[in-house]
Amino acid sequence: MAAPEAAAAAAPGLLGVLWLVSVTVSAGPWGAEAAAAGGDETDKCEDLRVGQYFCKDPEINEATQEPVNCTNYTAHASCYPAPNITCKDFSGNETHFTGNEVGFFKTIPCRNVNGYSYRVAVALSLFLGWLGADRFYLGYPALGLLKFCTVGFCGIGSLIDFILISMQIVGPSDGTSYIIDYYGTRLTRLSITNETFRKTQKYP
Repeated sequence: MAAPEAAAAAAPGLLGVLWLVSVTVSAGPWGAEAAAAGGDETDKCEDLRVGQYFCKDPEINEATQEPVNCTNYTAHASCYPAPNITCKDFSGNETHFTGNEVGFFKTIPCRNVNGYSYRVAVALSLFLGWLGADRFYLGYPALGLLKFCTVGFCGIGSLIDFILISMQIVGPSDGTSYIIDYYGTRLTRLSITNETFRKTQKYP
């Protein structure tokens, strides 16, 4: 009878040891790593929501009226996360921002220009279009000579060219864009491709 009683008395002590071992293991390095792996990862600064950052206007080249760092039709503007925001900056470093540090660079579109002024082209088309000056200026000498010899196709060609140039449909012959004030009126061409999202039309 002594052996069963001794085993029954030792059972609570054994359970206590097992509980202590389990708690120690869960709180050890393995448990810490598991907790860290399950924690939230710091977001990138590019993923901040509107209102959590502000971007400075790009520096504009006075001659081209395009951003100074324009390359391959893209430029970059410096963006600053708001104070007390923590995110990963453009270098991948987790940073607690105070509002004065650059968090990321926002890509903005820009255009390729080659010295052709929109104002000059419109003025030439309006006042000297019947002599073909607008076409000569834009790099179309054959059409310019033809307009000169026909007095702007009896005025009809001059009127059509003035409309086309004013609407920025006809541009420089080298494929570049007009020099237009960066914050001025610009034509944005919209096109539909196979990658364009099409919303399903719902009819009553």
